[in-house]
Amino acid sequence: MSWYSLDSNNHLLLKLHVQPGARCTEAVGLHGGALKIKLAAPPVDGKANDLLLKFLAKRFAVPLKHVALKRGAQSRHKVVEVRHAACAPEILLSALKTDS
Repeated sequence: MSWYSLDSNNHLLLKLHVQPGARCTEAVGLHGGALKIKLAAPPVDGKANDLLLKFLAKRFAVPLKHVALKRGAQSRHKVVEVRHAACAPEILLSALKTDS
């Protein structure tokens, strides 16, 4: 089971597991069938969701209006849609820190 897929309109769907309240915002690896992302924002007043969408828009080089939270507004488990992504979803994994 992959953490991303394409819908019928060829939009990218991402399955995410988010951890708000982290020191910095970053993708940290796979967590079950989802990509785990730490967010440097508290889970109050939609701040973590807003930061998540901005983070993804920047990584995929799309305007913020092309990134939408489809499911999980009040959950750690989220589905996010990215329209017209300028790069493949693996871009999120390429920035992972590796221990050598």
